Amino acid sequence: MKVTKIRKRDGRIVDFDPRRIENAIHKALVATKHADGELAKKLAKQVVAKVEAKFAGQIPGVEDVQDLVEQTLVENGLYEVAKAYILYRAERARVREAKCLLGVRYDELKLTVNAIEVLRRRYLLRDERGQLIETPAGMFRRVAHHVALAEKAYGGDVRAVEERFLDMMRKLEFLPNSPTLMNAGTRLGQLSACFVIPVYDSIESIFDALKAMAIVQKSGGGTGFSFSRLRPEGDMVKSTMGTASGPVSFMRIFDLATEVIKQGGKRRGANMGVLRVDHPDVEKFILAKTEEGVLMNFNISVAITDDFMKAMERDKEFELVNPRDGSVWRTVMARDLFDLVTFTAWKVGDPGVLFIDEINRHNPTSALGEIEATNPCGEQPLLPYESCNLGSISLPRMMKGNEVDWDKLAETVRWAVRFLDDVITVNKLPLPEIEEATLRTRKVGLGIMGFAELLLRMEVPYNSKEALKIAEEIMSFITREAREASAELGRERGSFPAFEESIWAKDFDAMRNATVTTIAPTGSISIIAGTTSGIEPLFAVCYVRQVMGGVRLVEVNPVFEEVARARGFYSRELMLEIAKRGSIQDMPGIPEDVKEVFVTALDIEPEWHVRMQAAFQKHVDNAVSKTVNLPHDAAVSDVKRVFELAYKLGCKGTTVYRYGSRKEQVLYIGVRPEELEKYVVVDSEFAGGCPTRVPHAECF
Repeated sequence: MKVTKIRKRDGRIVDFDPRRIENAIHKALVATKHADGELAKKLAKQVVAKVEAKFAGQIPGVEDVQDLVEQTLVENGLYEVAKAYILYRAERARVREAKCLLGVRYDELKLTVNAIEVLRRRYLLRDERGQLIETPAGMFRRVAHHVALAEKAYGGDVRAVEERFLDMMRKLEFLPNSPTLMNAGTRLGQLSACFVIPVYDSIESIFDALKAMAIVQKSGGGTGFSFSRLRPEGDMVKSTMGTASGPVSFMRIFDLATEVIKQGGKRRGANMGVLRVDHPDVEKFILAKTEEGVLMNFNISVAITDDFMKAMERDKEFELVNPRDGSVWRTVMARDLFDLVTFTAWKVGDPGVLFIDEINRHNPTSALGEIEATNPCGEQPLLPYESCNLGSISLPRMMKGNEVDWDKLAETVRWAVRFLDDVITVNKLPLPEIEEATLRTRKVGLGIMGFAELLLRMEVPYNSKEALKIAEEIMSFITREAREASAELGRERGSFPAFEESIWAKDFDAMRNATVTTIAPTGSISIIAGTTSGIEPLFAVCYVRQVMGGVRLVEVNPVFEEVARARGFYSRELMLEIAKRGSIQDMPGIPEDVKEVFVTALDIEPEWHVRMQAAFQKHVDNAVSKTVNLPHDAAVSDVKRVFELAYKLGCKGTTVYRYGSRKEQVLYIGVRPEELEKYVVVDSEFAGGCPTRVPHAECF
């Protein structure tokens, strides 16, 4: 008698599918260099026969079937394969145990342990007593349903669109930024991640901006400010006959306010502070974060102009100008000022640089004004009061075998653009000024995550010309498809109101969104998607993650584990040894061609980080979030070369992070200061990319 049902570990009765047995056996064969599809089929048939003989008229459990798989492998003399299968079962048991500790008994989406913890802590809805009332699948349904309601305004099929949005998210092919996942379908309803708030030179404006910041951060957004309009320290204030305290003093007020605001009850706020390089207080701004504990809720960036770079290259003097009246406050040697920027970035990871003229050369709506600032991670330049909602496509899920599935990618891009535009329609923006500015341009930012994983699966080193070529091919394709999708939406729904004044009017008959692409760091959403963050390389091949209640899990890059098993050099002992170093470059027993592909951020020369950012920036409407990771022994001259090359190659800005240059970071190699274990140790928020400059900042 055939067995038609099987009992899952949580007690559910589901259909018995022999193909799952064949797949499991095939994986064990591959892991031990017995990659034989016919053998897997033969062994699976033997297991099914045993199941039907032993459990005729009954419903076996999953563990019963797995025991019979082990027995069959041993009977066929496949002892090494049986061992691999047993080890796999043990590893899966450890993962299930960790999920149980997080309160998960049934994971229908097959999420990673860390994805579940992040969702539980930040995203899933709770009742008034703080008890979870939502599952991950329920969250995706909530978001898809709410965003698809926008279709009513345009005569779309709400139900069909909802199902398509849901399908993308459930398959982890596309995920929107965190505020959309957190707030869609809730009373708060604020779905955007990125905001820029103007700060003008009056007490009233400064504190209006502070209030706006508090409201935005409470709703889950990150805020950027240019403090370049504020008069310098020591300048006269006529209304009081006193002297001005300068931009940095007011930034401290913004920082303190952020410290006491918990965004939407979910996370701490994050800010970007920008000051033009020609502001008289620029040196004080550059040095502001050299003191530990100061401006901890800010990333800071110097807005560098073309004129400054020319003066620096020619070793000329450079004028610092009072923004109050345009008077020359004093002059400095441009090269000395640039050296101060590079030294301070080397020392503490701040400031970054924004090439503000390059940003405005690509401002699609320059008739509306100049861009002065970006969101906290630098990828979204915005006009005053504008906001933008972001989303990212997981590239590894856009693959067919070891190649990009261009048809699937094109379809996903078009649905993702529709999703992001619908977000604007249903969004509850926190201030009328923000709503007005946002609807005037309807900016969206579609990006990617998992680029490093895609390269690993294609067996292409990150630090190679081939990787740069792949980056350009993928991003030019995405932006082209996204613009076509936006143009189509513009014809259906109407273009953004400032379209006729934009750069798009001469080449397109319609355009729904003033910008369509952005490369964000993807932090939390890449954890949910179970892939590498943004376009960053691996930071470590193996590491130990600290999760809830002191539980520690050894995490191995899944592609590396697949390769190690297939090539026959996998062992848990080796993985633990790698977890002490992060990198595999100096480890014996690992093939050289594997080492060449599995390079980490600190293995890669700084130039390759910059060239990769520039490759993407060529084909991105907004900007690219990318950190150039440097080893602890990097020189100040390395930082200088990074900034100069980024300017030369057309990047809109960049940042560096020298390992260990700040006391607080999310990844430690070797001995962590307060711990004895000599492993690469990461916290539960680590997304597999770079240590963030602001420890509490959310990489949207």
